Amino acid sequence: MSKASPRISIVLPFRDAATFLADAVESILKQSDVDLELLAIDDGSIDAGPVIVRDFGQRDTRVRCLSTGGDGIVAALNLGLAKARAPYLARMDADDFSHPNRLERQIEFLDAHPEIGLVASRIEHWTPDEESRPGYAAYVEWTNGLLLPEDLARSRFVESPFAHPSVVFRKELVEKLGGYREGPFPEDYELWLRWMESGVRMQKLPQVLLRWRDHDQRLSRRDQRYSVDAFYEMKLVYLKRWLAGNNPFHPQVKIWGAGRTTRARVAFLEREGVQVAGYYDVDPRKIGEPRKGLTVRPIEEIPPPGEEFIVAMVGARGGREKIAAYLANRGHREGVDFILAA
Repeated sequence: MSKASPRISIVLPFRDAATFLADAVESILKQSDVDLELLAIDDGSIDAGPVIVRDFGQRDTRVRCLSTGGDGIVAALNLGLAKARAPYLARMDADDFSHPNRLERQIEFLDAHPEIGLVASRIEHWTPDEESRPGYAAYVEWTNGLLLPEDLARSRFVESPFAHPSVVFRKELVEKLGGYREGPFPEDYELWLRWMESGVRMQKLPQVLLRWRDHDQRLSRRDQRYSVDAFYEMKLVYLKRWLAGNNPFHPQVKIWGAGRTTRARVAFLEREGVQVAGYYDVDPRKIGEPRKGLTVRPIEEIPPPGEEFIVAMVGARGGREKIAAYLANRGHREGVDFILAA
């Protein structure tokens, strides 16, 4: 490797990850035909993780050992971005596994498609302990179905469309639009929404190039920043701005879903100036005026396309697919006449 100019810098933050760390590092160092550097950032570990990384660094000069002193995941990520020397930046987590040709394929794609700023891949939901985790399995199935820039952009208010450690992006995006932000929200999802809002086109390769290990100690299961409420509070900020630019009836919308949880989330949009003209629901118990100020109509009364804009906020598993199919069969276009946001 040319020390002055690797083709790609891999940012791998870790904290107390000794159990899986060596496998993750080895999967990067065994990448096929890639001139790379691995930035392994210790975020305050008290286990053997830093020793493992230093040992790799002594044997392989492509490994660079950094430390934040325990300032948190965002500080570790941004330190990696700042120290990276390559034009392409890849993410990797300390408990996952990259397939040998992952980075080669992603670099080749970005080289061939200068209009794309970020490329990810399909992922494998990996549960080595064989415990059933249907929530993450359902998420992986959903995100693996989103490949093209238009699909990813349209679906971004449902959930984060990428598994964070599967992405590669151009360093120039960080220089132009900024890196990760600190706050009570998932730092990766906020980054994708902010970059998409700025017009960055993103795509996903159809190959499975990453094993995404699911276990009880992963950060996304333990930290409040990755809770359902944190996701909603953050993404509704971006949804509100998107509606201002894409809803032809702005600030008025109709909401599909009249349950208590949905109404609580809609209240945020109302505080931000979005005017909710009414609700739709399939539950006959909610139809009518179940309480003062709340009007709920059956979905059969949805008017033809072009007369209103609908925000679908039903989070029940399978619900959004049924909503999208129902509206599409009636001629409504996703992103034009309605948007899915749950």
